[in-house]
Amino acid sequence: MVAAPSSAQQSTQAYRFDFAPVFEQSGLLLSGAAFTLTLTAVGTLFGLALGICGALCRAWRISPFDRLFGVYVEVIRNTPFLVQLFFIFFGLPALGVKLGEWQAAVLAMVINLGAYSTEIIRAGIQATPRGQLEAAQSLALTRLQTFRHVVLRPALTKVWPALTSQVIIVMLGSAVCSQIAAEELTFAANFIQSRNFRAFETYFITAALYFVMALLVRQLLSWIGQRLIVGRAR
Repeated sequence: MVAAPSSAQQSTQAYRFDFAPVFEQSGLLLSGAAFTLTLTAVGTLFGLALGICGALCRAWRISPFDRLFGVYVEVIRNTPFLVQLFFIFFGLPALGVKLGEWQAAVLAMVINLGAYSTEIIRAGIQATPRGQLEAAQSLALTRLQTFRHVVLRPALTKVWPALTSQVIIVMLGSAVCSQIAAEELTFAANFIQSRNFRAFETYFITAALYFVMALLVRQLLSWIGQRLIVGRAR
């Protein structure tokens, strides 16, 4: 006697994949992807700038900024990105600081990436051979000139792969920005799924888009590193 198929098996057999309703909203998905990439670009630019400042202050113990950056790094690295985002978007208005979805998302990404890149770049700075610093002093270079020409580029060369990976992590983490109605890729996917009820197809395509964007961003950052950092550091 053949056993009757379970309800789960019947449900699986009855399901028919249909990607057409999702492709009909491809414009919305591409708009969300563009929003995510723009958010990542702005967050990366200012986040790395903040990380360089923090790394300099912490590596060279520039008081009192070294302690301030130390506290900042520990707070950000030990709290969830979603909580940081909610604090900026929902918490700051209690102090009279009101930000839109775009501004809050960018600020959260800058602050988050800045903390992680501070520690990554600091590791590269501290790996600078002491002989190079002594050579810079013998040439009567200022501390700023020494940092710019002798320390920064070699340090970035050492840690660029780690920075690239951190940027990718932050880009993928930007999906939580949909929780404050920032119109990035996940927000667009949620909107489409709520209209066509094709959850599998919608999120399958969304995951594929994130995968492609991660590969493209990694390749772009690798190219930037080879052309503007590694090449000039030699």
